[in-house]
Amino acid sequence: MGLEQATGSDNASRTEVAIAILYRDGKFLMQLRDDYPTIIYPGHWGFFGGHLEPEESPEMGVRRELLEEIGYCPPILTLFSRRDNLHLTRPGYFTRHVYYGQLDVELHDLILGEGLDLDLLTPEDVRRGDRYSTRIQQVRPLGPPHQQILLDFMASREGIGSWGVGIGDQASGSGDRIG
Repeated sequence: MGLEQATGSDNASRTEVAIAILYRDGKFLMQLRDDYPTIIYPGHWGFFGGHLEPEESPEMGVRRELLEEIGYCPPILTLFSRRDNLHLTRPGYFTRHVYYGQLDVELHDLILGEGLDLDLLTPEDVRRGDRYSTRIQQVRPLGPPHQQILLDFMASREGIGSWGVGIGDQASGSGDRIG
């Protein structure tokens, strides 16, 4: 399971989110989160996605969140991982359902509905752990779990081919496709 291991019983309070790794031309779409001190990882680069609504499946949630936050959802999303850990701000557990898919539109066609900026980060940005935002003219860090998820994703895809070709339709069958 990587960075975040399952840490307790399912009877405890659990918060669930669904997030998406969207890639294009060897780069990853990320959101520069708002600077609100009440959110987790304020002012950090992170994935688009968010909390699941009651009775909402992770698949439905990730699609809803992408449409709300950028006005776009890829036709095919594939489950990459489910990561459980202790919640950082309250008792209970936190689950991230991580999906991936190809970004088939230009960056300027996306509508930023939440956050300070959006951009395509290179694998070098991910490894380094930061990215310059042209909108706010500052270098900002990646959220630590987001960076680790991308490092794990890149490592799992080594040797498959270029980022822009074939990943959404990978032949290995290791993910559950939705679309």
